[in-house]
Amino acid sequence: MKSPVVHFEMPAKDKARVAKFYTNAFGWNMVQSGAEMGNYLVAQTAETDENNMVKTPGTINGGFFDYADKPGFTEPHIVLSVENLEESIEAVKKEGGTIDGEPMDIPHVGKYVSIIDTEGNRVGILQPSR
Repeated sequence: MKSPVVHFEMPAKDKARVAKFYTNAFGWNMVQSGAEMGNYLVAQTAETDENNMVKTPGTINGGFFDYADKPGFTEPHIVLSVENLEESIEAVKKEGGTIDGEPMDIPHVGKYVSIIDTEGNRVGILQPSR
């Protein structure tokens, strides 16, 4: 398959509260990152290696970003794995989607950018580090 879903993200207004909820309700391991990673809260839903990648095929991890009252920051979204970020950006544009921001490097993870699809959905695309 091409471009599988590899990560989910949801907004959070209170990261301590959401971490407690998912830890207690579902047994997830929640890891709060620092300012260098945008204070992102990683949600480990399955056994995870040192790079926060799942060890069990068919499972994904996720995370929580800061809720903001603006499009793309009030609802959950998914992240797709792509072979080549630049080629995928061009394909998104060709098919009528838009790029939301600039591509960024995520240490030990890969190159990432958000897109807006033709229906207005915010979706992440990630070229994983190899």
